[in-house]
Parts: sequence; structure tokens; C-alpha cells
Amino acid sequence: MALAALAVAALAGCGAPPGLGEPTSVPTHTAAPTASGPSTTPATSPVTAPPLGTVTPTPDAGLVAAACRNGPTGQRVVQLLRGQAGVLPANVRVKVRTGPLCAADWQFTVLEVTGHEELQVVTRGKSSAPVLVTAGTDVCTIEIRATAPAGIRTLACDAGPANGPGA
Repeated sequence: MALAALAVAALAGCGAPPGLGEPTSVPTHTAAPTASGPSTTPATSPVTAPPLGTVTPTPDAGLVAAACRNGPTGQRVVQLLRGQAGVLPANVRVKVRTGPLCAADWQFTVLEVTGHEELQVVTRGKSSAPVLVTAGTDVCTIEIRATAPAGIRTLACDAGPANGPGA
């Protein structure tokens, strides 16, 4: 029994650790810093998120094909097909019907070729030196499906082959 009394007495002396007891007083005033001269820290405004439902513009990653501002001209595409690529003979009349339309560094052009079906052309690269990717009545190739930006892929694959008058 003496052992029990000793244990109770030892435990009775234990209380809450210092600093964790009940506060003796609640602060009633909080000091605010005062400026002693011109501030060297630039003022910033709070950052707020855009409201739900708004579209935040992102850099164009080729999602949409639009008229080329810095891409090759239609005549440059025709020159490529008549020259180095050897797709069009020099005596065939050609008129640019659509484009070039650009998405990223790719271009899509549709040509009217007298006496033939429309010709779809996909090129890529610099405006001064475009490189022929493919040309024909159906340009939705594996390369286009796998590597072309979405804007070009949509024009080349989702629209289907170009159909000329009477086709």
C-alpha cells in the first residue's frame, strides 16, 4: 500500500509541460509595423484566378491551322512541286484554291490542277525553303497522323480526300 501511495504522490506532481498550460491573459492589441521612410519593396497586387468558365489563352502548339503569316506563299508551294519534287509538270495550269494554312512549322495547301483532281499538299519548314511531306488527293499518311500538328492533321485526315467538280 505504501508503494501505491508513493506512485500517486509522484504522479500528482506531474502537470502540463511549461508553456502548454491555460493562457493567463489574451492579447488585446497586435502591433503593426510602421514605415520609417520610403519603401524599397515594390508593391504587389494579389493574384486572383480567372473565374470558372473562362478560357485562358495558351501559346499555339499547332492546334489550329490558319492563314500563314510567315509561311510559304502558294506560288512557293507550286514552285516546289514543279521543281525539286517533280510532282507537277511545267505545262500544267495550277491555281491555289486554299492556303497555305499553317500550324506550327507545317503548311497545308489545296491546288486546282487543270484537267485533274484537286491536289492536297503538306509541307513543313521555313517559308523560303519548305520541304514536301506529301502531295496527292488523300494526304492522310501515317507520317501525318503520327507527327503533324493537330491543325494540319485535321485538314489532311478529318476532311477526307479533296473532291473536284463532278467527282
